[in-house]
Amino acid sequence: MLKQRLLLLLSALMLSPMVLAKPFEYKTCTNCGYKNPVHKHNEASYQKAWCKEHNGIEEYENEDYTRVDCLTDKHAVEFDFANKWAESIGQALHYQKMTGKKAKVVLILDNEEEQKVYYERVKALGQKHKFDVEYTTNDILKLDEEGKCFNPECKCHRKKQ
Repeated sequence: MLKQRLLLLLSALMLSPMVLAKPFEYKTCTNCGYKNPVHKHNEASYQKAWCKEHNGIEEYENEDYTRVDCLTDKHAVEFDFANKWAESIGQALHYQKMTGKKAKVVLILDNEEEQKVYYERVKALGQKHKFDVEYTTNDILKLDEEGKCFNPECKCHRKKQ
């Protein structure tokens, strides 16, 4: 039974999120030639907003120098965009091992309607392997009328060249 669980988890983690991720806008890097999903706001902006609402510690450093995105009283939380759904699971489980707190994945959905399928994947694995899952959207950022968030370090505040 344990072998089956490990194989299922490993196969989910080994699937390339880039192959499966369809509902994303991509931009080709001029220096490297790779295509990367485009996000209007940084992961850190979502992380800061969520962590503040949940009285967590941002960027908690483990003894192996890995960093938990947000450590709360109950959870070691990993944030990732929907296209990195599989990667988020491995990180959250590692943080659970390092902190002794329950793993939690918070998936960031730029487009809730189109990307909810990735949340459903993580949710199903969370139920099976006993870790918590939720998602967040741009609503948590409380965008102003120009579409900019509260975080002055977010890329939404960069001037276009």
